Amino acid sequence: MKVLALALLLSFSVPKLQPPAKLSGSATEQPAKKKGGRWYFAATGHAVYCYGPVMTVPQADGFPLKVATFCRGDQVMVPLKD
Repeated sequence: MKVLALALLLSFSVPKLQPPAKLSGSATEQPAKKKGGRWYFAATGHAVYCYGPVMTVPQADGFPLKVATFCRGDQVMVPLKD
């Protein structure tokens, strides 16, 4: 009788545990990939990361100034150290 009960119990399939479903939210999403940028050495002595092109703009005294554009921290133009 014990053998029959044991065979009956083993004949049932054991449900497999599934991993929990992924939550759809900002906590589980990966950060958006940034488009290519580059590090520059600013005239203030700090390193800045900018996404735009490097441009030369004229100053009030007539001398050109090299600037990096569209930098982190909401800076549109950052003067560069030559």
